[in-house]
Amino acid sequence: MHKTDNHEPATGAGLNNLRRLAYFAAVVETGSFTAAAERLGITKAVVSQQVARLEREFRTTLLVRTTREVRTTEAGKSFYQRCALILREAEDAFDELAGTSEEPSGTLHLTAPFDYGIGVVVPAITEFTRRYPRCKVNAVLSDQSLDIVSEDIELSIRVGWLTESGLQARRIGSFRQLLVAPSAMRAQMERLTQPREIEGLPFVANTALREHLRWHFSKSEIERQTVNMHSSIFLDATLAVRAAVLAGAGLSILPDFAVSDDLATGRLVHVLPAWSLPSGGIHAVFPAARFRPAKVRAFVELLDERERRRGLGNKLASVSAQPANITSR
Repeated sequence: MHKTDNHEPATGAGLNNLRRLAYFAAVVETGSFTAAAERLGITKAVVSQQVARLEREFRTTLLVRTTREVRTTEAGKSFYQRCALILREAEDAFDELAGTSEEPSGTLHLTAPFDYGIGVVVPAITEFTRRYPRCKVNAVLSDQSLDIVSEDIELSIRVGWLTESGLQARRIGSFRQLLVAPSAMRAQMERLTQPREIEGLPFVANTALREHLRWHFSKSEIERQTVNMHSSIFLDATLAVRAAVLAGAGLSILPDFAVSDDLATGRLVHVLPAWSLPSGGIHAVFPAARFRPAKVRAFVELLDERERRRGLGNKLASVSAQPANITSR
């Protein structure tokens, strides 16, 4: 990554300052950094840092900050009036542009994890291009989290638990983690009643996870068990772990979207279905911006529809998989 000195090219500085205008104006209009961050869909820290940088670069105090309020200085009040005019003009330009391009078109650049991408995103891409023939999709399937700003990616699908700040995210679904075993172990698995009983069984570890050998099971608010597994096979990709389990290597824990077909056909067995593991979220993540192209909005809506259908199917499957003495709500 290239370092930026104090003499940025005019074009780059201009684009950065335009973005900071929106941050500054949001603080003035909402009266606080917290409210401005909520309006913009970014973190308070980003807003504060960018406004501070604007003041530092132009050596002018624009806002007076106290524990009770944020108010403009004389320079800040004058600057805000000019900012408001510029931002209204920009918003009108975007509205006019949106009015001429409501039909999704162009190439959508997105990224998604390999396992979720193969099982869910690729079928969604097929439906998307069929529904919107003026669109193309360039997708990067990778288990590495790419820098969507520097890579010019318009949409990133993230599976799990979000940790990044400064990006906008929309939750579109969730997934369950399931303890599964090959069908050859079915009779042995059906005799199990407690998670601690699996500790001595063969296990395939997914090293893409932070804790790939320590698992926390729960059956109710008060009934919980933590198990520490031992493994002789360590793999760094979910689909590789699935393949090993299918080949008879032992048990593992896999996301529902990766094994739903295997469970439905009997190739895999859901072990201890009365016990649950922590679930995770599925998010659409975007670079910070006020406007989204129609192609991005349309794809996210389509994926959201498919996730709702998948979630309903998982609930029905979960109910049918419960033992007869378990009451589902």
